[in-house]
Amino acid sequence: MNSLTTAAGDAAVSCAEQFRPAYHYTAERNWLNDPNGLVYLNGTYHLFYQHNPLSADWGNMSWGHATSPDLIHWEEQPVAIPYDDDEAIFSGSAVFDQHNSSGLGTAADPPLVAIYTSAYQGASPLAGRQAQSLAYSLDEGRTWTKYHGNPVLDRASADFRDPKVFWYDGEAGSYWVMVAVEAVHRQVVLYKSADLKAWEFLSTFGPANATGGVWECPDLFELPVDGNRRDSRWVLIVNINPGGVAGGSAGQYFLGTFDGVAFRSETTVTEGLQQDDGRMREYNWLDWGRDYYAAVSFNNVPDGRRIMIGWMNNWDYAHQTPTGSWRSGMSLPREVSLTRVEGKVVLRQEAIDPFGSPEVPGLRLGAQALEPGTMELPTSASVARIDAEFEPGGAKSVGLILRAGAAGRTILRYDVTEGILRLDRRNSGDVRFHDAFPSAESVAVPQKEGRLRLRIYLDRCSVEVFAQDGLATMTDLVFPPAAATALAVFVEGDGAQLVALDVVVR
Repeated sequence: MNSLTTAAGDAAVSCAEQFRPAYHYTAERNWLNDPNGLVYLNGTYHLFYQHNPLSADWGNMSWGHATSPDLIHWEEQPVAIPYDDDEAIFSGSAVFDQHNSSGLGTAADPPLVAIYTSAYQGASPLAGRQAQSLAYSLDEGRTWTKYHGNPVLDRASADFRDPKVFWYDGEAGSYWVMVAVEAVHRQVVLYKSADLKAWEFLSTFGPANATGGVWECPDLFELPVDGNRRDSRWVLIVNINPGGVAGGSAGQYFLGTFDGVAFRSETTVTEGLQQDDGRMREYNWLDWGRDYYAAVSFNNVPDGRRIMIGWMNNWDYAHQTPTGSWRSGMSLPREVSLTRVEGKVVLRQEAIDPFGSPEVPGLRLGAQALEPGTMELPTSASVARIDAEFEPGGAKSVGLILRAGAAGRTILRYDVTEGILRLDRRNSGDVRFHDAFPSAESVAVPQKEGRLRLRIYLDRCSVEVFAQDGLATMTDLVFPPAAATALAVFVEGDGAQLVALDVVVR
């Protein structure tokens, strides 16, 4: 290899690594997408995920694996369940079979069981089908054995996938429940089992609300409203691609009841397969940005906490993102809860904070009037947590300029009259790798007692916004030059006040 080639290769690696997140999980090399098999066991969080062990492009789908003691510091592990000539290993879930109901372990050594979609390939007599299969581990996820009786649930379908399994204990009985999808029919299908091997059909849900793409990666769990266990709702997560509110892939949720047999939605706006684009913003979306997809929750988390994580990318352009030998990362894990706002039950999301709570942030500004124009902050960062609280008053708009430099900036703007928060990455840096990437996202964010609260997580290629303590979120990728680190506050019009602003820089 000549010196010019070596220099060009080093430059490409350097360019790709400049976007490597500081605190979001990425595989060291190659392709990554949907989180799978999220489970907590004996002090360790296990993150499995769709992974191509051979390339930075989609293919050879296997389960990658990472572990963490705290959802912040992740260590990549060897590939957990690899593809072979018969099957690709598509999305699914993992459970700790504490009482060895499956018989795949022993009473003294109960198994961790993965329930995954077998996407059967040319070498298999089931080629072209998607069915549900098992693998089990007797060493806390380090090594896995495929069950000899696979598949355990086959509907003779080409698009039956993404099983999320959990233990149900209610009036209808005690058993395992599987929530999966018939993707092209936009239907959630539910089954039950005593042993994870033999499955009995329960019911279906859908189509409903957003149906502009296939349904994928469902989840179903119960949460109390404002911590009151006597007032709870079941949350059904349905990810969709395309057909998201911001374009491309996204996640929606329904609230309702589950009696051990059927989920009944209380938040359905439209039914059937006809997409009503005029009502898209009436649906409940997990995130209003472009880059939060396939979100599912961890099983077996202590204290009943419900923690979700999503793939931080969008199928519109996922294959073209400019990151070289690695491609895609995960969102920050988010603890989700339900709260009542003006009589309506909604989902609240709070990121597991990788910055902690330092007593003295890198920059702290106290209450002050804001003059019209732009106030550059006396700190800069590509990796930071920003907490900002405004009293917009009579101003036309207030907001923050993020990752600013000679080649562009990302703008977070709150339109006071409309009550709309917008995240604009159209001039954020490298936006030319795909026509769908330059975009501006928006979400309705009412003021609370005349104030707007924002928490923003900046990483080297992402912006995650949590507005009004997580009642609305937006997640977008950005690919700015490394030197684009300036931060600023801006105001259009008179009468705005800054209540407080903290910047914690890493």
